[in-house]
Amino acid sequence: MGIRIYKPTTPGRRISSVQTFELITKKDPEKSLLIFKRRKGGRNNQGKITVRHRGGGARRYIRDVDFKRTRYNEPAKVEAIEYDPNRNAFLALLSYPDGAKAYMIAPEGLVVGSTIMSSDKLIDITIGNRMPLEVIPPSVVVHNVEFRPGEGGKIARGAGIGIELMTVEGDYAQLKLPSGEIRLVHKRCAATIGQVGNAEYKNIRWGKAGRSRHRGIRPSVRGKAMNPVDHPHGGGEGNSPIGMKHPKTPTGKPALGVRTRKTKRYSKHLIINRRLSRKSRKS
Repeated sequence: MGIRIYKPTTPGRRISSVQTFELITKKDPEKSLLIFKRRKGGRNNQGKITVRHRGGGARRYIRDVDFKRTRYNEPAKVEAIEYDPNRNAFLALLSYPDGAKAYMIAPEGLVVGSTIMSSDKLIDITIGNRMPLEVIPPSVVVHNVEFRPGEGGKIARGAGIGIELMTVEGDYAQLKLPSGEIRLVHKRCAATIGQVGNAEYKNIRWGKAGRSRHRGIRPSVRGKAMNPVDHPHGGGEGNSPIGMKHPKTPTGKPALGVRTRKTKRYSKHLIINRRLSRKSRKS
């Protein structure tokens, strides 16, 4: 995928860029794999906003993506590469010998006409094939990795993301995540060979507020610009500071750089090295 920059005919166009979509081979999605998406605007079942800055946007359909791919040892042909409005990665439309179709996340280098396969044993180490971590050689880049065997892919599903398989010892495989974290996952967990495609998505400049509204992202207001009744940072005359030792969320919890992972989480012992902090990344 490429990034296109237009002539600055308007203030919004001057600082914006768009995808070129030259990899997309099919415009209309597969109707049998569509689910209508109800928009909730960040509200829970009580009507209260639990996730801020959500709402509006273009109407979307959810693509039923097969994150498990449990049709073992059945060759699937890649019919098309499609756009998905619900994620930043592209989707590959698979066709099985019996006529069944399914979606999968399109890895980098997968083209129309390729034949891929999923298996619970060792098969060819080619882009798009899926197999357990215990049979994959070390130093191979994988994506769409399971947390638990048979659960379906959970890790590394975003555009341009890839995980390095370091080694397999005992019942666990050691993975190096893009964040720098090194963690253990059971060796029977399945993974797909290759890196997720559309890696240049992070270079898009949205340019204006209207494009964010089309994506369902509402404006964000600074807490210090609010009144005390609306936010802990609110109040004061003029451009006043936060006025407290640590910044807080609208509900009064610590914010901006505070770790939110529970210290007694059951999978804590599976993390060998935590991800790099912001300070260590800059240095």
